[in-house]
Amino acid sequence: MEFDFRFRPKLLDTLHGYNRGTFVQDLSAGVLVGVLALPLAMAFAIASGMSPAAGIWTAIVAGFLISLLGGSRVQIGGPTGAFIPIVYAIVANLGVYDLLIATMMSGILLFAFGALRLGTMIRFIPCGVVIGFTSGIAVVIFLSQIKDFLGLTIPGNLPGEFFARINALYDALPSLHLPTVAVSVASLTVLIAWNRKSLRVRWMRRLPGPLAVLILFTAVNTLLDLFGLAYPTDTIGSRFGGIPQSLPDFGLPVLTLGTLGKLFAPAITIALLGAIESLLSARVADGIIDDRHDPNQELMAQGIANFIVPLFGGFAATGAIARTATNARSGGTTPVAGIIHALTLLAIVLLLAPLASHIPLATLSAIVVVVALNMGDWHALAPRELARYPNTYRAILLGTFFVTVIFDLTLAVEIGMGLASLFFIYRMSDLTRVEPIPLETQQEDGGLRILAYRIFGSIFFGAANKLENLLLAQDGHHEVMILDLDKVINIDTTGLNILQSLHRNLQKRGALLILCSLNKQPNSILRRSGFRADIGAENICPN
Repeated sequence: MEFDFRFRPKLLDTLHGYNRGTFVQDLSAGVLVGVLALPLAMAFAIASGMSPAAGIWTAIVAGFLISLLGGSRVQIGGPTGAFIPIVYAIVANLGVYDLLIATMMSGILLFAFGALRLGTMIRFIPCGVVIGFTSGIAVVIFLSQIKDFLGLTIPGNLPGEFFARINALYDALPSLHLPTVAVSVASLTVLIAWNRKSLRVRWMRRLPGPLAVLILFTAVNTLLDLFGLAYPTDTIGSRFGGIPQSLPDFGLPVLTLGTLGKLFAPAITIALLGAIESLLSARVADGIIDDRHDPNQELMAQGIANFIVPLFGGFAATGAIARTATNARSGGTTPVAGIIHALTLLAIVLLLAPLASHIPLATLSAIVVVVALNMGDWHALAPRELARYPNTYRAILLGTFFVTVIFDLTLAVEIGMGLASLFFIYRMSDLTRVEPIPLETQQEDGGLRILAYRIFGSIFFGAANKLENLLLAQDGHHEVMILDLDKVINIDTTGLNILQSLHRNLQKRGALLILCSLNKQPNSILRRSGFRADIGAENICPN
């Protein structure tokens, strides 16, 4: 098969007929999303064990490249909540340097996925697996915020392992800091109230909740600082020293063969999650703007972004569903809006970076908690909802969910896909049937001269036992065995091998095997394998 490489960003298609009115729409949406992205980028970075500056530069560089080179009209790229447990685990176990290398490796994999036209195959992941690991990630994110939300004193980083993390949080409960809890709860209350449409007035609709709560509590902190009063909780300035008001240093990490070996599994995890979330985000956007994205071009853009972002000190990025939906609903119509979003973030960093020192970490923690609560599909996990579906679906969903929470996402996806594959094989095997066709032609001793069977479904390795029964049930001295394959949609190599064995056994007895009504795929594999010539064209009938 000829390799068909195609690289054409969506931006090129949207520039035809681009006018001033379209630019005004993109400008308005891009500025709004850029301002919204600021608190989310910092919050996700801190929750991932990175500096807030790393989150901002990830949003700037990845957001620019994904919009410039991507396959969606309105996709907004940057750090997302889904990456928090993965990035945190890599930072805790291997360090920031190895995270940057793993991110670059994932970029190469993502570009390869798109170049090899594998974008549509990402959709083959079953719904139960997606819901399970998405809800599991939400729980892990929520647990990661308990420390900052309650102001707990825990030396170093939280353990990456589930039970060790729960134990560390439990041991630290006596250090609960009431002023921090007050700020966290107040921030969470404002966020929840802001998101409720019934409580919002008209001007509130133009200001995103995360930005509103960030401005409010940063302003309170700034006023306290002006009057010489100490703010009661940690801020970005007290923990990270603020955000540099300059461009980051450009650096190329040094790679070794040993480093590549130990980072291959984390890189695959980042690549798979990035591919799933970016294409899911693009599909959501398609429904809003009535368009169709190019999944392969989107994956190549994600790959380029994840390869370049670590050079600026950033980490894993993908399509952000909330920011993408905000962009689409705010009037963004072309990738220019996403480029403006990145430039808006850049302007904020260069002009307003000193103010970021006053941002309370408790407020950023509350923002991430709300993201986690909105990320999980809790309705799908309700017992009443689960009861509507078969045991196989429940096993896949719950298995993926609990493995994500207790172990890690990579193992969860592997187990979820393994269970889904096994259950699918079992179901397909169950649907494959071999039914005898009654015939009246008999031998002189009363035995049947001709045996006939009608086969339904797929003759594949999962249903091999049903075909093998034909090899065992050959009592008597019949002269002909007819297999009606009109209802057979597929034959794999195992099924072909069984047919060949059946043919050889019948030949030894001097009997014939006749195949009828071959469909396209079965006919193709018989021809390519040479079995059609072995059995003889006269023994393959059209009906």
